[in-house]
Amino acid sequence: MSTALKDSFTYRELLTLYLGPQWRRVCWLILLLLGGIILQLINPQILRQFIDSAMQGADITPLMLAGALFMGLSLLNQALAVINTYVSENVAWTATNQLRTDLVRHCLQLDMAFHKARTSGELIERIDGDVNTLATFFSQAIVRLFGNGLLIIGVLLLLFKEQWQVGIAISLFALGGLLILVRIRRVAIPYWMKTREKDAEFFGFLGEQLAGTEDLRANGATGYVMTRFYQILRSWLPINIRASLASYGTWGSTLLLFGIGNALALGISIYLWSRHELSPGGVYLIFYYTNLLSAPMEQIRTQLQQLQEAGAGIERIRQLLQAQPTILDGSGPDLPAGALELEINDLTFGYNPDEPVLQGISLQLAEGRVLGVLGRTGSGKTTLARLLLRLYEPQQGEILLGGVPLRQTRLSDLRQHIGMVTQDVQLFHATVRDNLTYFNRAIADKRIIKVLSQIGLVNWYKNLPEGLDTILGSDGEGLSAGEAQLLAFTRVFLSDPGLIIMDEASSRLDPATEQLIERAVDTLLSNRTGIIIAHRLGTIQRADDILIIENGRILEYGPRARLAADPQSRFYQLLQTGLEEVLA
Repeated sequence: MSTALKDSFTYRELLTLYLGPQWRRVCWLILLLLGGIILQLINPQILRQFIDSAMQGADITPLMLAGALFMGLSLLNQALAVINTYVSENVAWTATNQLRTDLVRHCLQLDMAFHKARTSGELIERIDGDVNTLATFFSQAIVRLFGNGLLIIGVLLLLFKEQWQVGIAISLFALGGLLILVRIRRVAIPYWMKTREKDAEFFGFLGEQLAGTEDLRANGATGYVMTRFYQILRSWLPINIRASLASYGTWGSTLLLFGIGNALALGISIYLWSRHELSPGGVYLIFYYTNLLSAPMEQIRTQLQQLQEAGAGIERIRQLLQAQPTILDGSGPDLPAGALELEINDLTFGYNPDEPVLQGISLQLAEGRVLGVLGRTGSGKTTLARLLLRLYEPQQGEILLGGVPLRQTRLSDLRQHIGMVTQDVQLFHATVRDNLTYFNRAIADKRIIKVLSQIGLVNWYKNLPEGLDTILGSDGEGLSAGEAQLLAFTRVFLSDPGLIIMDEASSRLDPATEQLIERAVDTLLSNRTGIIIAHRLGTIQRADDILIIENGRILEYGPRARLAADPQSRFYQLLQTGLEEVLA
């Protein structure tokens, strides 16, 4: 999607981007619409001829033929309408699905700061709810606005042909009515935008609370949730009322215009008939055409309302697209294969720039060495890992990986060279294979099974009812915390990165399970650079170097053996006092 489009997401650009590739279907849609318009204009002429012939005492045969022709054309018109609906729905689904794809891709490229500031429910409402309002816009609104405009013009021309006085009167009525409708539709857009905002707030709240159902029930917080739920619904009601009143105002104006138009047509027709300037069939024709005029005007009103809703949706989609990632692909060289050297120079970062979490961090980790990172909760250990993955950018300083500045790396290349295991394992509602490979079908099943054997999950794998095709629940239902953690280690094995980050990766494992993966971790760290973030002493025994962070600054850094042997070092004191107690 081009930058220009993101800056000016308008009706025209939306149609060009998403209907342009479907121009053949759109052409069929227009042809079907034109066919329906022609049939609607011809059928009243047949009825007019039927009435006049009947009044003049014509034979039954031509009357029956006229009736059969009228019914045949009516059935054909209905068939065209069905086909039109089928084609228009295909156009709508194709366009909206492509728009959803673009929005999902855009959201996945946005920084973590963007996602932390918004709930998943809010983003779902943007991607699905707002896009749904555009379905009719894509499938019917624009094409039918054009078609209904042609139908109105056709009716007016035929009325002029019948009686110029009638043509002038009804043309003035139609022009005035359309101008009124166009002015009225602009009133409702702000109300519909507020409605969409409230929709997003509601679904964001609902998604967040449903995700935490277990904790809410266990801790007795359901009362608060229901109160908040009620408050949101109460605040939603007046906004919906105002939006509905704006729509009803447009609808009421249309009804009033129809009444005026019918009265005008009937009055003029009776006057002309009394002067013997119109036949009974002509009176019927004028009244029918005027009544027919009300249908496209009503549809135009509906389509203008749909455009109001689409306008609100387009505005909110535009706002979403204007959120741009600050972390962009670099143009530097690819990262080297194998173990990666890490260098950090004067690094400073804060989620809020005025409140730094890390300050003046500098270190150098040679390739193939393992760094143990220690510190109290909130000291900045996990933040350091996020910076290495370029989930955030530092405000100051530089990180080099394999001699390449991190800002110059391509994000896809960086993700391939760094593997991270945390205590919180995200599992997807997908097969075991897809969960382990992150949907990368290039990884062979034999390799997956070999890694599962190395990790110690071979017995677990053999008990799966459908092997690697077994579906796992998104919340890891049926898996113990240890098994889920072992699956996370398997993922890293399969990606074969040059730098491994383990953030409290074994903190949730029982001693037996932790013992099970010790050999696997040794294999994983062999010929790779490693960073182990931990509270527990046992998890950093394999570290070559130790980094202790306190209040976002380096308190101590150096080789583990030297620090462990120095009675003056902080690490030595931790070993003597008990690491788990001091860093808790």
